[in-house]
Amino acid sequence: MTAAADSVTSLVQSVDWLAIAPPTITAAVGLLVLVADLFVSERRRWLLGAMAVTGLAAAILSLAPLRAGDRETFCLTAAADACSYTADHFALAIQFLVLGGALLTALLSLHETRDRLPAGEFWFLLLSSAAGAALLPASRDLATLVVALEVASLPAFALVGLKRGDRLSSESALKFFLSSVTATAVTLLGVSFVYAATGSLHLTQIAVELDDVPGQLGTLAKAGIALTLVGFAFKTAAVPFHFWVPDTYVGAPLPVAAYLSVVGKAVGFSGLILVTVIAFPAYADVWGPAMAVLAALTMTAGNVAALRQRADRSFSAVRLLAWSSVGQAGYLLVPIAAAAYTSDVQIGATVAYALMYAVVNLGAFAVAALVARTHPLNRISDYRGLYAARPLTALAMGFFLLCLAGLPPGIIGLFAKVTVFSSAVDAGLGWLAVVMGVNVVIALYYYLQWTAVLFRGAEEPEAAGGAEVEAAGAEAGGAAVGAAAVPAPLTVALALTAAGGVILSGYPQLVLRFAADTLF
Repeated sequence: MTAAADSVTSLVQSVDWLAIAPPTITAAVGLLVLVADLFVSERRRWLLGAMAVTGLAAAILSLAPLRAGDRETFCLTAAADACSYTADHFALAIQFLVLGGALLTALLSLHETRDRLPAGEFWFLLLSSAAGAALLPASRDLATLVVALEVASLPAFALVGLKRGDRLSSESALKFFLSSVTATAVTLLGVSFVYAATGSLHLTQIAVELDDVPGQLGTLAKAGIALTLVGFAFKTAAVPFHFWVPDTYVGAPLPVAAYLSVVGKAVGFSGLILVTVIAFPAYADVWGPAMAVLAALTMTAGNVAALRQRADRSFSAVRLLAWSSVGQAGYLLVPIAAAAYTSDVQIGATVAYALMYAVVNLGAFAVAALVARTHPLNRISDYRGLYAARPLTALAMGFFLLCLAGLPPGIIGLFAKVTVFSSAVDAGLGWLAVVMGVNVVIALYYYLQWTAVLFRGAEEPEAAGGAEVEAAGAEAGGAAVGAAAVPAPLTVALALTAAGGVILSGYPQLVLRFAADTLF
């Protein structure tokens, strides 16, 4: 009787509710918003946005008690070191990035949900996606990883197509959905191969089993590893899985594009880091060269495509930011590739760069949201004269662009790029460091070109008739931007990102310490 009772007790797992608080709070508030939407009148729909912002803020605060990074839960009773959820320093850093990015996205969206988007559906989908994105970096088995990836992705498809009646938005959502579903199917096939070769789904146990895979299963294991990486490479917009990015960003509501550019990438990169560094170190000779080639191709494809977005023509600013995000994804892949060639864990450089990129890219999208209020097409030429109309906004946008370019006064961008560059050199990937250096120079052209547009005088409308007068008036962007009132949440988002960029540039060690610490 006692033995039976002990056996039953050994199967009971205790749940560390504090450890899982960040994604749990986010998901719970999402459900609460969905239910509240049934009872809130049209005049009080703003309360749903307030609930969402409050819930995301509470989820961020719940990270504070976990800062020691030593909590685990959902562990196997027979193997205490094999857990499905781990709140270590890596997980906490990515969760802070994800939840902070979702909070800034919510601030950008508050006005949109009053006028253009269905409030209840939007907030529920945003919080659901953020909950999945917060779960993924703490996941330590392949099943939980895939579930978290899909929970983060499925609501994002709906968010992209949430502009009802907009053909471009629906088309973008369909492209995003079909390509992502294909990548997920490939990933699941890879996971099944890895499980067949190792007999386990927990990352730490997979790493042990892959050290001694029987010869007849070696090919199966390699195929499984390669296929598993495909889904996460898709989320990072790595070449050749980047084709969905420009059309999706342009067709999506602007806050959703900002969300995908930061949180979507964080999901992909954290997944890549977990499976490569923790689960597949024995096969670094397989994924290491693949990551290095992907990094080189991704940064080159993104920057070369961005060069085509000329400021003196009617090119979309959002499309330029989309191609820029592809180029930045290439830089983020460099430390992951370097981790395969050195005993020192290099992924801290990716975390540092991702945090910098999140702050300044969300700031750039905040300025784009401001300009879009008077220029829905959001062309690069619409930013001409912005300094004359809104000097602080233009200075903030110039600062964000210089951070992305890695030029002073964007010191944090410069330091982050140097950290990533050093990781390639330390790993003996000199050729990749050279490719990165060339791409940084290429990127300077379009970042500086856009920065120069901000400080040019607005063109005067020509005395012409019909369409010519309308077109010229659209080019005189500064005056129109200056005339429109800016919603307070948008101002707060812009101020937070600008302050964050300035603080990090003044004290880059706040982020760069992640590059020096071993996060696992």
